[in-house]
Amino acid sequence: MKRWIVAAGLGAMAMAACAPEPAQPAPAEEIAMETEETTLPPPREGVATDRFARLALSCVHKDYPNKISHVLNSDADAATPRQLYPAFYGCFDWHSSVHGHWLLVRILNTDPETPYTDVIKSALAKSFTPENIAGEVAYFQAPERASFERPYGTAWFLQLMTELRQADFPEAAKWAETLAPLESLIVDYTSAWLPKLVYPIRAGTHNQTAFAFGLMIDWADATGNTAFRQQIAAKSLEFYARDVSCPLSYEPSGEDFLSPCLMEADLMRRVMSQEDFVAWLTAFLPLIPQDGQGDWLAPGVVLDPSDGKLVHLDGLNLSRAWALEGIASALPEADPRRPALLASALIHKESGVASVSEEHYAGSHWLASFATYLETGRGLPAP
Repeated sequence: MKRWIVAAGLGAMAMAACAPEPAQPAPAEEIAMETEETTLPPPREGVATDRFARLALSCVHKDYPNKISHVLNSDADAATPRQLYPAFYGCFDWHSSVHGHWLLVRILNTDPETPYTDVIKSALAKSFTPENIAGEVAYFQAPERASFERPYGTAWFLQLMTELRQADFPEAAKWAETLAPLESLIVDYTSAWLPKLVYPIRAGTHNQTAFAFGLMIDWADATGNTAFRQQIAAKSLEFYARDVSCPLSYEPSGEDFLSPCLMEADLMRRVMSQEDFVAWLTAFLPLIPQDGQGDWLAPGVVLDPSDGKLVHLDGLNLSRAWALEGIASALPEADPRRPALLASALIHKESGVASVSEEHYAGSHWLASFATYLETGRGLPAP
């Protein structure tokens, strides 16, 4: 175990590596930061999710590097990520920390034989304390922070809660109860935001509404919150039901990790009957081939995986793969578009999973979550 004590009052020395010197001295109290070195079992041969679990375990309590999106209301708000949000400070940013924790719960749920059970539970127990979640709630409740991590990070938090509430290992229920105050706050904030949101957000990055709405609907279904589901479904139909001829050929943009077209279709299969979805998809993506070939949609290309923005395209390949599988799952077995959708999903999956590596933190801190979502079939209808 290694320990470093950083004297926050040393202002410039403590911050020089990551930010300009603050105008006012930092608070005088000392900030203790602890990094634990844990010997992990080796990954089992051929089990991809073991590799993904190791990547999440390496970052959920890693303080730096860190990119914060933070509204300061006073000098007192100039603090470290660990002080700002004590449960989800690792993995470079808040949302990646959240879905890193989701990944670990997902492994416990889908792989009861995982050799990482004990170390995963230890990591989760360290994060999911009442004190830490009280700190998270306090952060969200501060002025000017109702939109913090909306909608991407908050949708992933609800996905984490979905995973905990569907788990059958004994600690899950206690952790779900501990995290429930933040869950309730996020649902309340989202419900208040939706009536004021006049237009969809069609970006290929964090602000996209289609992807977030899909995760939120899955949470509502898992928890039985029919009112929230109806609110999200109504807004989805309002935004997207009349869309036609999505310009898939315009994709991807250079920093996308979500397909605006495919994520919209993956959302709409959640809020439409099969009959309505089949007709809607014909108008929305009329160029899906019927020859069973998968080369109609080329995977994104990354030339520099150390670049945090460019590496988004590796995530695009993973999220496209699960969206293509989701779209296919909602079509009748005999629909002639299914083979081409699944063939393209396989091509994107092979490219995306191969890109998940520990070599560059720009990708390793988050791509494993996307790969786990894909490999474990999260979001697909239950067989």
